[in-house]
Amino acid sequence: MQYDAIIIGGGACGLMCAVQAGLLGKKTLILERNDKPGAKILISGGGRCNYTNLGTSLDNFVSENPSFLHTAFNLWSVSDTLDFFESQGIYGQEKTLGQLFPTTNKAKDVVGVFTKLMFETGQDIWLNSIVTSVEQSGAMYRVKVETPSGEKVLSSPKVVFASGGLPVQKLGASDFALRAAKQFGLKIVQTAPALVPLTITGKDADWYASLSGNSVFCRVYNKKISFEENILFTHWGLSGPAILQISSYWRPGEEFTMDLLPRFSLEQIIKSERDNGGRRLVSQVLHDYFTKRMVEALGQFLPINTKVASLSKADSKSIIDTIHRFSVKPAGDKGYDKAEVMRGGISTDELNARTLESKKIAGLYFGGEAVDVTGWLGGYNFQWAWASGYVIAQAI
Repeated sequence: MQYDAIIIGGGACGLMCAVQAGLLGKKTLILERNDKPGAKILISGGGRCNYTNLGTSLDNFVSENPSFLHTAFNLWSVSDTLDFFESQGIYGQEKTLGQLFPTTNKAKDVVGVFTKLMFETGQDIWLNSIVTSVEQSGAMYRVKVETPSGEKVLSSPKVVFASGGLPVQKLGASDFALRAAKQFGLKIVQTAPALVPLTITGKDADWYASLSGNSVFCRVYNKKISFEENILFTHWGLSGPAILQISSYWRPGEEFTMDLLPRFSLEQIIKSERDNGGRRLVSQVLHDYFTKRMVEALGQFLPINTKVASLSKADSKSIIDTIHRFSVKPAGDKGYDKAEVMRGGISTDELNARTLESKKIAGLYFGGEAVDVTGWLGGYNFQWAWASGYVIAQAI
């Protein structure tokens, strides 16, 4: 069988690329190492698949060159994503912060759209197939692949790398696209886990562990960015949406700050308590906003058993600073197996923004997570996967 392109990876980008190519009358083959396509789609959003975000903009992405996305998102917008899925019977329901889930709340329905369209457009997919090498041979590429029936060597004029990044190993995560890019002389932006929980060690570890299971709505920020969502204390550190978000902007050795009460002014609360006599204990005031366990934990370094009226200026400042400017210095992160995505990847300088083809090596295309484009939590990475798959499909 002669294929217009071989697509390595049957995730969001690869599936969209195959389907869109098929709709243009092209013939592709997906090589997928798992026993079913869309493995990461199926577990996303707790199995519900947050498949895009209505507020998608370039500001929602981490990259050495975020403006690179402008062309792809012009060619395939959020509206295009909505129209595409609605044409296949998948309608969205908005949750918080623009996140869109299918009304069925089933990620398998999203994958089902692609398997149906691949069948209808005559695209092929080989499962349990691991690509071991891609080599250039004149105007063609030789692709070696280990299949359940043994090694095969395929030939194609174009190869699409849509094999994702390093998270999550149990889903077949691989650095194959990065290794291939290096093999062909393409620059790689340093990679690291992103959208990942952060660990706390040392003298503060026990304090965080004592709050394990407690969730607090916070503003988490550093000099680069700010997020207002929940954090979750764990026995090894911090997780929750706000922590996952800030992790993409955090580097080892850096600190960030948490405002544990972002929608209130503790200074005004204390003043109001004083105006009313200040008879309540600080702990009683804090109980209006935090769980009992959180207040007890804060009591390790705040005068929570003091009446508000008796607080000194120094004590008041200490309480306000601790609640509104809680400094955190993580020891590290939980690694690729707990990360939602990978930061870094194939440099956008190496790719044509309109086609995602390598500028140096004709016929090689890179999309999705393998590229130095990392979205925030909340459907942004799927939007990039759909857009990059569509863009490549137009060009192959």
